[in-house]
Amino acid sequence: MKVYSLSLLSVTPTTPAQATLLGTSQDLSSFSFYQRGSVGEFMTFFTKTVAERTPANQPSSVEENNYKAHVFRTTGRQPGSPGLAAVMITDLEYPYRPAFSLLTKLLDEHTTLLANLPSSSAAPSFGSASANAFGGNPSQAAAGGLPPAQKGKLEGTLANYLTKYQDPKQADTIMKVQQELDETKIVLHKTIESVLERGEKLDNLVERSNALSAQSKMFYKTAKKQNSCCVVM
Repeated sequence: MKVYSLSLLSVTPTTPAQATLLGTSQDLSSFSFYQRGSVGEFMTFFTKTVAERTPANQPSSVEENNYKAHVFRTTGRQPGSPGLAAVMITDLEYPYRPAFSLLTKLLDEHTTLLANLPSSSAAPSFGSASANAFGGNPSQAAAGGLPPAQKGKLEGTLANYLTKYQDPKQADTIMKVQQELDETKIVLHKTIESVLERGEKLDNLVERSNALSAQSKMFYKTAKKQNSCCVVM
């Protein structure tokens, strides 16, 4: 069992919703060195897509190829204000209970971040936030989400949880104090296409995405043709 990515995002209540990455941690050690850049971009793209497309207050799991995105999104404190979304990308075998226990814990621990977020009109595009993770300007990216010091603290927390929850048995022991998860309330989606708007295609989203480099888009097309095990989409 494997946890590949753990992220916290702000999500606007607009239609369509817009997600801004506040912090993320990834473990791509199981991929080759040459694939990690492209795989990392797709992990981020997958994270943003499910955060924007799944309803608030409805825990959901979205499968795509050999991967599963567990997502829990909350509403803002006031009407029209952004909410938070916690997203965890794992392999298909990872159990639901520790995944959603962690996502609930993350959201509970970081509700105060909502007070530090700019209005949706002041937030930058997701592309600028993604650029920070892949060689962009850190101060420019952080300006749309959290102050740099706060972003660094959040990503340290995410990295610690990412390590702890690699072993779901150990993670489940940590979370035993929490109430049992009612797995019947989790909405399961067998493919990412099921959470997209009618008529939307994943290929088109990939092609239009500013968060993916030309190299990653080519990697996606090649991996899709070969049904490669190393691509999340």
